[in-house]
Amino acid sequence: MSGGIVVFGYSGVGYACLDFLLGRGERVEALFTHEDAPGEELWFGSCAKLAADRGVPVYTIEPADGPEVERIVADIAPALIFSFYYRRMIPMAVLGHATHGAFNMHGSLLPKYRGRAPVNWAVLHGERETGVTLHVMTKRADAGDIVDAEPVPIGPDETAGDVMEKLGPAAVRLLARQIDALKEGRAPRHAQDERKASYFGGRRPEDGRIDWTASAADVVNLVRAVAWPYPGAFTGAGGRRLMVWRARTAEGSGAPGTVLGVAPLVVAADEGAVELSLFGWEGEPHDAASAAVRGALTPGMILGADGEQEGR
Repeated sequence: MSGGIVVFGYSGVGYACLDFLLGRGERVEALFTHEDAPGEELWFGSCAKLAADRGVPVYTIEPADGPEVERIVADIAPALIFSFYYRRMIPMAVLGHATHGAFNMHGSLLPKYRGRAPVNWAVLHGERETGVTLHVMTKRADAGDIVDAEPVPIGPDETAGDVMEKLGPAAVRLLARQIDALKEGRAPRHAQDERKASYFGGRRPEDGRIDWTASAADVVNLVRAVAWPYPGAFTGAGGRRLMVWRARTAEGSGAPGTVLGVAPLVVAADEGAVELSLFGWEGEPHDAASAAVRGALTPGMILGADGEQEGR
């Protein structure tokens, strides 16, 4: 038995946790990670490069691709398996080779927000707190016994990207508390309260479409939830797609989607109004509002679906 660790990891949380383990001198025997998707906005460090630079074997084969992953893990016979923001479910046949257990670092305070994109969903719903939870991996996603959790506040103006930047340090704090107990097979475990469980699926770029019949607060939360590095919120404007990267609630009222003013750009929602403070046509840089957008909009215009004729 190697007594080492096998890590399945990706993204910022994966990088932070892997860096912590390697910095402690832990015996990380292998990293399973993902190939970076072509065209994907990469805002986090590369787990693959970090591992390779430290002499850790790196594999990008997926667990579902066949028995190869199980064979590699079985040969290592690790004490621990960790999943740090790995994007696939790991088969129980693989997890069973960890003598002291297999654990996942999930980006919410379980049992709330099981499933995909937990930070985005939490911001979308106006939560003021989220966090990370280390739990036992089972056949059901994010449903295993909890080892420990570390809360993270969500500021009223923070985007999902802002919150994600705080999850890596939170995960490291949690891991630092529990790593010795995990290695010795004595880490605490307690069952999740199924009565408090909630589950959410993955999100698509199309889910960023603004529904102006929602309240102003809900529109702002959507913008925060999908702002860069995520695909962004959007609305139709004069037959073009207008991307909205920052917004806040504002005074005003009118039919949902009505442009109430252009300097600043304020749009009516079902309840209240929204000031768009960072925006641009689709494909333009997200870091500067376009004067051309303001010039194309007039008070009374109705923003709505792409390609439709907005009017007064």
